Amino acid sequence: MTANDVPLTWGQPDNGFEGFRFVGLQLYDALINWDLSSADKPSVLIPGLAESWEVNPDDPTKWTFKLREGVKFHDGTDFDADAVVWNFAKLFDEDSPQYSARQASLVNFRMPGFEKVEKVDDYTVEFTTKEPDSFFPFQISYFLMASPSKWEETKDWNAFAQDPAGTGPFKLDVLTARERAELVPNAEYWDPDRVPKLERLILLPLPDPSARTAALLSGQVDWIEAPAPDAIPRIKSQGMEVVSNVYPHIWPWHFSRVEGSPWNDIKVRKAANLAIDRDGIVQLLGGYGVAAKGHVVPSNAWFGTPSFEVKTDVEAAKKLMAEAGYGPDHPLDVKMTISASGSGQMLPLQMNEYIQQNLAEVGINVDFDVVEWQALLDIWRAGAKSPQANGTDGVNVSYTTQDPYSAFTRFIRSDLAAPNGVNFGYYSDAEMDQLFTDIQTTFDAAERDKLLAKVHTKMVDDALFLWVVHDVAPRAMTSKVKGFVPAQNWFQSLTGVYMEE
Repeated sequence: MTANDVPLTWGQPDNGFEGFRFVGLQLYDALINWDLSSADKPSVLIPGLAESWEVNPDDPTKWTFKLREGVKFHDGTDFDADAVVWNFAKLFDEDSPQYSARQASLVNFRMPGFEKVEKVDDYTVEFTTKEPDSFFPFQISYFLMASPSKWEETKDWNAFAQDPAGTGPFKLDVLTARERAELVPNAEYWDPDRVPKLERLILLPLPDPSARTAALLSGQVDWIEAPAPDAIPRIKSQGMEVVSNVYPHIWPWHFSRVEGSPWNDIKVRKAANLAIDRDGIVQLLGGYGVAAKGHVVPSNAWFGTPSFEVKTDVEAAKKLMAEAGYGPDHPLDVKMTISASGSGQMLPLQMNEYIQQNLAEVGINVDFDVVEWQALLDIWRAGAKSPQANGTDGVNVSYTTQDPYSAFTRFIRSDLAAPNGVNFGYYSDAEMDQLFTDIQTTFDAAERDKLLAKVHTKMVDDALFLWVVHDVAPRAMTSKVKGFVPAQNWFQSLTGVYMEE
């Protein structure tokens, strides 16, 4: 893994989506899961621990979920409606014994409209949201179910993390902080088609790409995330495979828009977008990337019809900077917080240094504050106004675009700034807010897509982010690894993977 540490195992993982990919969705399930079975089409939502769900047509703030019967947690206890209510209390009810502020901080921003969940019968629950929200099924896919009975044994989440019980396809067997986690199959998994084929899955945190590559080439491991691009020819020459696929991922700079931020000037934001040599960065990545034209790719139904074109045009960038009162001889100073590694961060140090050089050419002088990946996520969640942000003018956090809430709403709706969400920069625009109000009350997918296209059009025309590249998720593995399907998703299924000597 690219993480500095083994992701938290107590239910809601840390370390971004890599935490979900390798720990969260291996040990646990959500009520709604993602279909990770195909490499040829974008992932869609499918039934998980809930067999079905529907919004109340007379009151769209209410959703009824019919739960799957016969599912057991790893400790042998039953999954039912009481377990669902208990798990949401651990995140949203500060007065409940099982409440975990740390777990809440890792996931609650994904469902800002949660009001309550109530048991209807043993296998039916009703969720109530603060307002109608057509994104609710996407949001709930990130909330994972842990065993109440297992927690009751110690009433301590740290103890629970050492011997956790979810309903997922794998169980935790060994956990050594900052060193490894070892998972074994859950032979009684509720979906017999997804009982793991591996005897054991060993997860190692190795944040440095050169160290990961060396581990693969030396035979220490059989699989690495994000290999060092300059080593890919050698990896292939040794008969190993580099697997990649398009997936919903953008690598941007997220600007602060608080008072005094240098990014408040649209001319500066557009100049930065025009200054970047994206083809050069794709080359830096060994060809494993796609130059960005916005937050999503042009073929996406949400792309819209922006009039501002995100491209490389250094002279146009210099002209805009001059109009803003800056240039190479009178540079604008900005401070950005970045990480040295992390889930979806690709090669953050090398990529940011490349961008630093590009921006210097047009009169933007960038100073970096390099922090550990999880620390960066904590700053991002705390927001640009927080003491944790230390006066930064933005953060470099790669983002998923696989669902409309995660792609857009959480970053730019004005009421989702900290502590209510991850509008890190405190961006606020009345027209954009109205678009999101319209979107969240539109339950027809095609009509919702048209409104999302308007959102993206405005995002690009206003240059709300510095968009760099879309990732294609390269991962390298030995010829022994069989059965892996690279889904068009941040998450991946490891249940069909097996080893062939």
